[in-house]
Amino acid sequence: MLSQKTRYAIRAMQHLADHYGQHTVPLAEIAQAQNIPPKFLTVILSELTRFGIVESQRGKDGGYRLSIPPIDITYGDLIRVMRGSLALVPCASRFAHEKCKNCLEEHECRTRALMLQVRDRTADLLDAVRLSDPIPLGDITGPFEERE
Repeated sequence: MLSQKTRYAIRAMQHLADHYGQHTVPLAEIAQAQNIPPKFLTVILSELTRFGIVESQRGKDGGYRLSIPPIDITYGDLIRVMRGSLALVPCASRFAHEKCKNCLEEHECRTRALMLQVRDRTADLLDAVRLSDPIPLGDITGPFEERE
């Protein structure tokens, strides 16, 4: 599951994408519009600033803005920045791989083989959807799949 921190980061980034190219957005505006505790949002935006995705501006017209266009930011990027990996188990992670404790050898583990497929399909979807893409609400099959 995505952590609350990651979900808040995605919502904050969506808000900033909606205002891309307009002006800096005050922290209080993002917090109120996205129902995110301001202190937690400060921590999240600081992390995103360190990763170079967000810029902050101090002063009277201060606030936050995206440092790169929303078309250049995928949901996969955001989740990797906040979570470190898209994998559900450590042995299926590309960038944070760890051998699972109390498990079979990796080449014998069918669970790992399945989780590698889940990771790859999840990455394919999340890396195909950009922060600039509209995401329709209410469609349980998702915005990029056809109904069967």
